[in-house]
Amino acid sequence: MLKLQPKFDLRKDVEADIRRKEAEVCRVKDYSGALDISILNTERDGGILYSWEGSTGTTRVGKYDANAKTNKLLYSFDKQVCVSSCSLNKEETLLAVSLAQNTHGEEHLKPMSKCLTLLIEIRPINNTKVLKAVDCRVKVQFLHPESERRSVHESHLLLLTEDGYVDQYHVLLTRHEGYKVVLANPERLSKTAERVAEDFCWVQWDVHTQRLYYLTRADKFLLRCVQFYDNHNCESVLALPLHLPVNAFSTVEFVNLGFDRHYAERRQPVKMEVFTNQLGSMCVCYSRPACDKPELIYTVVLVHKDCSKTFRVTLGQPPWDAVQLQPIFIPIGYYVIVYLHACFLHCINTRQQEMLCHSLFLSGDDADLGLASKSGTFTVLRAEEESSTALLDLVGGTIHDAQLSAARLLQILRSRSPSGRPHNMADAQHLAALHCLLLHSGNDPNVEAQIIEWLCDNIKVRDSFDQIQEFILASLYRLSYQRSLSLDKLLPCSTVFDMKDVPACLTEIPGVLCTTQLHTECVFKGKARCLPGFWSELQWNAERTTYFEVDPEPRYRTSHVQAYWSKLMTEKPSGHMTHMLENAKKVLALVDARHFDRKLVPLFQEEDHHQRLLIGLTAEMLREHLNRHLPRLGKKKIDSLVIDYIAKLLELIRHMLESVWLKHKLGPHVLCFTQPAGPGEWAAFHFMLRILEATGGLCMPLPPGYHTLLAALALRCLPHRTFLQYVDHRFLRLTDTFVSRLLTDLDNSAANERLKFGVLKRLPEAYRFYQMWDHPVSSASISRDYVRNLLGRRNKNKGFAFTGRDKADFGTEFLPLTYLAKVLSDIEEQALNPFGERGNVDAAFVEETALKQTLILLGFETK
Repeated sequence: MLKLQPKFDLRKDVEADIRRKEAEVCRVKDYSGALDISILNTERDGGILYSWEGSTGTTRVGKYDANAKTNKLLYSFDKQVCVSSCSLNKEETLLAVSLAQNTHGEEHLKPMSKCLTLLIEIRPINNTKVLKAVDCRVKVQFLHPESERRSVHESHLLLLTEDGYVDQYHVLLTRHEGYKVVLANPERLSKTAERVAEDFCWVQWDVHTQRLYYLTRADKFLLRCVQFYDNHNCESVLALPLHLPVNAFSTVEFVNLGFDRHYAERRQPVKMEVFTNQLGSMCVCYSRPACDKPELIYTVVLVHKDCSKTFRVTLGQPPWDAVQLQPIFIPIGYYVIVYLHACFLHCINTRQQEMLCHSLFLSGDDADLGLASKSGTFTVLRAEEESSTALLDLVGGTIHDAQLSAARLLQILRSRSPSGRPHNMADAQHLAALHCLLLHSGNDPNVEAQIIEWLCDNIKVRDSFDQIQEFILASLYRLSYQRSLSLDKLLPCSTVFDMKDVPACLTEIPGVLCTTQLHTECVFKGKARCLPGFWSELQWNAERTTYFEVDPEPRYRTSHVQAYWSKLMTEKPSGHMTHMLENAKKVLALVDARHFDRKLVPLFQEEDHHQRLLIGLTAEMLREHLNRHLPRLGKKKIDSLVIDYIAKLLELIRHMLESVWLKHKLGPHVLCFTQPAGPGEWAAFHFMLRILEATGGLCMPLPPGYHTLLAALALRCLPHRTFLQYVDHRFLRLTDTFVSRLLTDLDNSAANERLKFGVLKRLPEAYRFYQMWDHPVSSASISRDYVRNLLGRRNKNKGFAFTGRDKADFGTEFLPLTYLAKVLSDIEEQALNPFGERGNVDAAFVEETALKQTLILLGFETK
């Protein structure tokens, strides 16, 4: 399920270099002695701190620079010690270490204590200062401000103890002999200590965001957060009550291997993690086993959504103990993966959390993450600004970048019945896998092409959801989900939210019980209300969630366009329509700019007024909706989002058509009406009908030229009578381009004449294409319209009078016709613009047409 990319290997990146150094110390060619290497910490810059026991009976501390791929020796103890925690300041002049008492050896720490915490000058090697000597383990961590200022005047160190308190030491430095950096006042160092937190039963340090999370308990459990700023000040900014078992964290016990975020316990049955994202999302994840059942209970508190979701998963495998029931929480993008080795995997959507079908749940063999070790041996390292997550294997000594595997998700998407379940139960997995793929790998053209191929091979509409509609909405949602969390409630991302009766297969997961609790009672404190960045975004998102709960319809629904669209079709051209057409020009210009050299499918080749109006209307309504509910984004950003949104919609449809064209090797000949349709044309026609049905249900515009292409394929694939029935039932829309090609490309055989008559009589009264068809009936129709309009004008203008001039070209054989021709000729001479609407029509043409029709009716001539 995960795609793992090696980032660090203790044996390859460190051990080989250490053996070379030990060989130099021992003056041997190759050092083959045992090496006990322990990873101690990772700093904000990606550096990895480690220790090992040297060949001369000493313990050494080194750093691996992830950027330069080099190792550096930081400090050597003159005897073997057990380093349980370690941290290096940003300037690499000070090293803080926590030494655990070695109860098995002869050497003991002095003074006698379980843990000794030291502050060591390493550049130059000079003073060593004892900070604490206590009977509990201590974690050490230097603050690493984000600013580029490399100050040598001060460093700031955190000490986290198992006794349940955190102290911050303000270490003042000074230059000595011009270049040496040493402690300014070592004897007063202990007096600079400042208590940051106390009485906690769980603690986590986030090195990337410089935040300290800790849990206290009085009447109830309360999660607090302390934010450290670049000026080294800190402030408590968050208080969140949590509903945990009474004995959730009885004591604090740090693990032997130090790490940048640890809470800790080997015996504690509850596991807890906090994850944040720079867009303003916060997830608090914790798990616990059920007391009397083979179940695992885990909760994900979505602070940004002002709710929490608790899941109870039946394990069905006896017996499980507390150590085995330690899942790992892995944040990837805005998904949180809950993974229990050899049992289940739950990929939870933390932004579209209302429906279970948008979260992927796998069990049994399908749930294998592909990790080399059990889940309990992994530690998660993640920076807010990164989309991937780093996993540290504490046993194997490796770090891997983890991303969701597109290949595995495609495999789930293509499987007909994952895990042997009934077909309808697989729909939820298909839907979740589709959304997961599009949001995490949708920018990859190869992945998008494989999804479209899956759509082509699964054209049949499912009972639970429409695949093409979900593909379109999820792809469009990907454009906006990185801009603002508030767009989650404003833009459509799935058709499931619009269903009146959601199928049970999309709301239930066998063996999983989900309960939702609204309102997390999160309290923001201090500067969090006005602080730019993460905290202001988080507070804004929480407040907007409350606002959206009051609004009856905060989400933009494409179905609302339908009513306005029907009204617009009955209106006369106006300035409002002109504005919409200008919106459409911007969208189509963006599409053409992105696909200037791609002309595989004959689209965007014509003026399709109908679709251009719909494009402009959609842009207008979407812009108005976003401006009303989310003015914080600003008009420029909203305009850019709207144009990009609709352009992406047209591109998606074009990509689907291009895939079908390439798959069936179609070309420009699809617009040739005289050639019979082959299997490729049939497949393309069927798929285009599915796209038409999907977009019609969403009332979304199509690329100009789509209806022309669909009608051309329908004419080649369907019998003429069936074709006309498709037109009558509005499956097909007759465009000007299609009708003109129909009249000019097809000959006047009996079958084609019937087809042309059927098409012409189905056109609105305002559309007349008789001039394009060289046929007696067409000429008669033109003449009748001409006479009707001209005589109608004469009735309105009574001032017209006959000139009385003789017309030499009028015969006297047929007096009624001669009189009519004389009337028309006089009107033509006196009218200012008599032929403005009918082009080359004149009295002579009407006379000739009338004579022709008369001869046909009398049986003297055939058509």
